[in-house]
Amino acid sequence: MEQIIFLILSVIIIVFSVLTVTSRKILRAAVYLLFVLIGSAGLFFMLNFNFLAAVQLTVYAGGIIVLIIFSIMLTSQLNDKLESAGLKKSVFSLIAVSAGAIICLSVIMNYNFPKASGLQPDSSMRNIGLQLLGYKENGYVLPFEVISILLLASMVGSIIIARREKVK
Repeated sequence: MEQIIFLILSVIIIVFSVLTVTSRKILRAAVYLLFVLIGSAGLFFMLNFNFLAAVQLTVYAGGIIVLIIFSIMLTSQLNDKLESAGLKKSVFSLIAVSAGAIICLSVIMNYNFPKASGLQPDSSMRNIGLQLLGYKENGYVLPFEVISILLLASMVGSIIIARREKVK
C-alpha cells in the first residue's frame, strides 16, 4: 500500500513540476507549484517527518504560494501569457539543468552516509526547538532572520513596483 501511495505522490510531483515550468500562464504555474509542494509534504508524512511536513504545508504551500499569487495579481494582468522560450533559451536551459543534475548526483553518490548502527539523531520536539532558536553550533536563528528580512524586502519591493505610476 505504501508503494502505491509513493508512486501516486511521485507521479503528482513529476507531472505538476513539468506543468509548473512549461505553463505560459503565470497564475497557473503558481497553482501547479502548490500541488508540487503538497505532494512533497505527502512524502514527508510517509517518512514520518511530521514536523517537516507541517512546516512544508504552512510555510511553503501556505505562505510562499500566497505571496507569489499576491505578487502576480499586483504586478501583472491575469490574462497575459508569457512568451514562449526560443531555441537558444531552451538549449541553455537544458545545459543548466544537465549540469545541476550531474553536480547533485555526483555529490549524492560520493557522500559517505553514516551507517544505521543504532545511532539515531535526537529528533524530539525539545531538541528541534532548541536548534531552531539556537545561535551556536547547529542553530538556525540567523538563517531564519536573514530569510525573513529577504521576504520583507521582496514584499516591499513588489508593492512599490505595483504602486508606481505609469509614465506616459
